[in-house]
Amino acid sequence: MDTQNFKVNTKNSTINWIGRKVTGAHNGSIGIKSGDFALEKGKSVSGKFTIDTRSIRILDIEDAETNTQFANHLASDDFFNSEQFPEAYFEIIHAEPGEENCYYIQANLTIKGITNLVDANLNITAKDDNAVLQTKIVVDRTKFNIKFRSSNFFTNLGDTLIYNNFDLTIHLVADAL
Repeated sequence: MDTQNFKVNTKNSTINWIGRKVTGAHNGSIGIKSGDFALEKGKSVSGKFTIDTRSIRILDIEDAETNTQFANHLASDDFFNSEQFPEAYFEIIHAEPGEENCYYIQANLTIKGITNLVDANLNITAKDDNAVLQTKIVVDRTKFNIKFRSSNFFTNLGDTLIYNNFDLTIHLVADAL
């Protein structure tokens, strides 16, 4: 089969995140800087996507001052250290076709210069001139040296505890090359 090559349309693509703590959750978005992937229908998929850590947005906090403080905290070394690590990467390294339009993938996720393997189901809807990739991954932040208020590293956190796992829901729209 022929291989189709695609370039991610960053304006039409989204990554949404949810982080949870004892007292609730926060959600937001993060931008995609660039990305390319190749699809060999029914056989394999490969690609690499660059995430702009400086574009983290909080969607559930309406007060502008509080939202800015929270965004700055997420950009700090307590979390993503966006000044030193302005980019994160998601690179598909293995894909097995499953049911229609679905692949089981393994990918390298790099945050703060630390790379870990993640597994996910990836749904791909491809046409002649574009494709849509969708997946949800659960990330253990402690594997990327994000320790702030983690019970793995601190005790007696009470209701200030932040759970280690956060979700990324990825929706990439790409144009055929």
